[in-house]
Amino acid sequence: MNLKTLLHQKESLASSNSMPVQIASVEAAPVSELTVARQRHFSWWISGTLLTVVLAWISYSLYANPNVDHHTIGKYIFSHAILSGLRTTIILAIVAQAIGILLGIILAVMRLSSNPVGRFIAGAYIWLFRGTPLLVQILFWGNLALFYRNITIGVPGFVLASYATKNVITAFVASLLALSLNEAAYMAEIIRAGILSVPLGQTDAAMALGLSKLQTFRKVVLPQAMPVIIPPSGNQFINMVKMTSLVSVIAGGDLLTEAQNIAAANLRTIELLFVASLWYLAVTTLATLGQSRIERILGRSKRGVGQAGSPIRGARVLGALIDDHA
Repeated sequence: MNLKTLLHQKESLASSNSMPVQIASVEAAPVSELTVARQRHFSWWISGTLLTVVLAWISYSLYANPNVDHHTIGKYIFSHAILSGLRTTIILAIVAQAIGILLGIILAVMRLSSNPVGRFIAGAYIWLFRGTPLLVQILFWGNLALFYRNITIGVPGFVLASYATKNVITAFVASLLALSLNEAAYMAEIIRAGILSVPLGQTDAAMALGLSKLQTFRKVVLPQAMPVIIPPSGNQFINMVKMTSLVSVIAGGDLLTEAQNIAAANLRTIELLFVASLWYLAVTTLATLGQSRIERILGRSKRGVGQAGSPIRGARVLGALIDDHA
């Protein structure tokens, strides 16, 4: 009995029913053609208007304050010292974030490993660096010369080289060490969460195809975990840009350090804080736009996969196959 016979019997049963039945061919409308009724939320408009008025009033009060010298802000906003500190801030943020991601991947793999020693080391690292304030870590690395006056390479009784700690661990190096090592602890947990979001069957299938553990992680697990890892990683980088201001306690040469140096000379502390804040806002805004762009790209790819396997598309394909066989 073929498909055409089954369809003929179905039509006969429908026509023999006592109640009239009308069979109409219904074609699913594309998702893009569906209209959604928009609800009017007047509370949103009211709260938004009130918030706008409050922000405008605060901005005007700051601008019209006679104690703020606008000439000083305009004078130093593009000064050489401020731009030099801005460059150092950006370099610190990018390099520390990159090192933190690389170390975070290693720590995440160690935490998920079957080796108990590796799990213990990774857990202890994350416990230590997440449990102590970043400011304390910056001060520790900045004053490492108080604990170790020399950094020695070699074994007891045989020294290959020895360097003064203050010449090796400069303010910039201490800032980079503190930021990157602290960031690695947080990135390890973010990456671990992304890896755990990938179904275990993906790893089993890759191993069954003959891929090694490293190839499976690099080509199968990590690409699928990226949509989960990217959003919090972007937030971490934006937070990293702001955390670089903490290195000013050891004169790390960042944006806030240069602003404080200028303020110490001309006693215009508030104006120089405005200058530093404007540049921090500019950098974090660019980072936010970049994060949004990456998230849209990842979301577009996920939506494409979802549309390819959607019930509407599947129904259309099934209908076309029935028509061809009929």
